[in-house]
Amino acid sequence: MTVTKHLVISGRVQGVGYRFYMQRKARELGVAGWVRNRSDGTVEAVVHGRPEQVDAVVAWARRGPPSALVADVRVADASGVFTTFEARPTE
Repeated sequence: MTVTKHLVISGRVQGVGYRFYMQRKARELGVAGWVRNRSDGTVEAVVHGRPEQVDAVVAWARRGPPSALVADVRVADASGVFTTFEARPTE
């Protein structure tokens, strides 16, 4: 069984390598989906995988990379099937 979650991460999360580190963590955990910066200063991601894998990415997202200061992570159910994890351009 797999799940798909949509994340919106706020705080000091742009300009700190958040997308790069999330992509690396997701690939390490075997999770598929994507991550991108948004023009409002947040980072948005969709993660797809086994529930324990997705939970691990969400837990990582609440901390982020060393230079980030994560204020909030909103998590919602999403749909879609993904086979890789990629960084997308800013929306």
